[in-house]
Amino acid sequence: MCGIVGYIGYEQAAPLLLQGLEKLEYRGYDSAGVCLNDGEKLVVEKSKGKLKVLKELTENGKTLKGTVGIGHTRWATHGEPSDVNAHPHLSDSDRFAVVHNGIIENYIQLKEHLKSKGIEFRSKTDTEVIAQLIEYYYKGSIIDTVIKVMSKLEGSYALGVISRDNPDEIIAVRKESPLIIGLGENENYIASDVTAILAKTRKIYRLENNEIAVLHRDSVKIIDTDKEEVRKEPETIKWDISAAEKGGYEHFMFKEIMEQPKSVHDTVAPRIKDGRVVLDEIKLSDEQLKNFDKINILACGSAYHVGVVAKYVFEKIIRKPVEVDLASEFRYRNPIIDEKTLTVVISQSGETADTKEAMKEARRRGSHVISIVNVVGSAIAVESDDVIYTWAGPEIAVATTKAYSTQLAVIYLMAIYLGDKLGTINENEYKTYVSELQELPKKITSILENKENIQYLASKSFNCRDVFFIGRNIDYALSLEGSLKLKEISYIHSEAYAAGELKHGTISLIESGTLVIALATHEELLGKIISNIEEVQARGANVIGVACENHPEMASVAQSTIFIPNTCDMFLPSLAVIPLQLFAYYVASLKGCDIDKPRNLAKSVTVE
Repeated sequence: MCGIVGYIGYEQAAPLLLQGLEKLEYRGYDSAGVCLNDGEKLVVEKSKGKLKVLKELTENGKTLKGTVGIGHTRWATHGEPSDVNAHPHLSDSDRFAVVHNGIIENYIQLKEHLKSKGIEFRSKTDTEVIAQLIEYYYKGSIIDTVIKVMSKLEGSYALGVISRDNPDEIIAVRKESPLIIGLGENENYIASDVTAILAKTRKIYRLENNEIAVLHRDSVKIIDTDKEEVRKEPETIKWDISAAEKGGYEHFMFKEIMEQPKSVHDTVAPRIKDGRVVLDEIKLSDEQLKNFDKINILACGSAYHVGVVAKYVFEKIIRKPVEVDLASEFRYRNPIIDEKTLTVVISQSGETADTKEAMKEARRRGSHVISIVNVVGSAIAVESDDVIYTWAGPEIAVATTKAYSTQLAVIYLMAIYLGDKLGTINENEYKTYVSELQELPKKITSILENKENIQYLASKSFNCRDVFFIGRNIDYALSLEGSLKLKEISYIHSEAYAAGELKHGTISLIESGTLVIALATHEELLGKIISNIEEVQARGANVIGVACENHPEMASVAQSTIFIPNTCDMFLPSLAVIPLQLFAYYVASLKGCDIDKPRNLAKSVTVE
């Protein structure tokens, strides 16, 4: 993995490939490369490091000639980041070139077989095996060869293939890794993400598993592995291209933080009609909902942290037991799950490999799956029983902000909807929840309007070596996300703990000058978190408190305090997360970090 772009048309391809790869930089990568068919041979340029290195090497693509080509930004899975391991990869005789997202799980066996036939490998990647296999099996038909190779590969892949023998053709293949086809006038594209080609076309096909696209300048044909044609209706991307641009902000992350009032509004408002939550996306009858005896939530990363919040929210409102699983662990613990379990799957991209596989396991065991995703037509959305889309718009920064907030908003909508269906909340509670949910965008805006206070606190804290986030109940769930945001973009060591667990070992790490961020929004446990604050201060900690504005006493307890507006307890994470996102952003900015593209991270993790 991580980013694929391809072009076939009448323009010079290299500048277009570089422009497309630039739009995919947010996905995270460690090397980049392009391959052009100049009509006689395949010409490759690739380099370790940022895309600007490749752009300088090729004078922004001017040194490469050809109107057919493929490009790639790589996030290393096999072989260290290097010029040699960068994509595209050529076959032994330079006859075929391949770019690849995903992982080939049986590449070692395939590689050993090919080496026994005298084929020499240049790189340490799993991808080169694909290029060598294509040449090994090639008998004159590239389609037959690709289908043959697909039958040999185990794992996940999105492929772009060009060949010296077929100078006017690109082959695109998808299995368990996203790939789209862009449709233009006398030109066509492939890409792993629509942002790469949005400046050129809004009409796309989304490839499904085991589909093969054959691209020419004036046509696209999609077939299956039996070479039967697959008929598709093109999809038109409707969101404005400016949504994928910085719009005057220094970083995408900051832009996306500031967009959260609108994103939450866009997710919530269409689903509240005449004061009632309407989730037409859920097809289950009231009787089916009552028959579920537990809820299982599957997710990774920040989406998992949404799931931890959801556990508190669902158990309070719906009164059914909730388990939250890291999707990467779910399949390997022989989970107790069946047709009486409702599974909720959360993924921003809808392509997260671990989450997708966990979802499949849940379905195999008979569970009904509702997914919460942002990307329409993504694999998880398509394979779920029901899907509720967040309307966050494109999220470019690797560190999620508005996707997290809109996922929370969907969780609240689901809790109110299910609580009403199951009769676990009364009418007064229902009206209060709906009213407070509708007020969230305005309250988020009020926090953003006071961001300078958070910037000031960051200016006093950006040289910290260790930061601990503590909280109780739903504040603990939120502390997980606050800690992750800080560590992933500022590279400061940070941990989140349930505040009551401090005395069971962690407090030994607190020393003079240690920064502790104490979340104290949950009113029932305010006294206990204040005691925890006093415990860490007694060991020399410097404490920033986050509390609701109706608890001014926090200002006399913590060294610094961030106040947020009041709302009902279960919605507090939507407000308290905003200062935590801003704090992480400002700290990273003061440290000079690459905020939108933090090291070693990828936006959409399509490998297990």
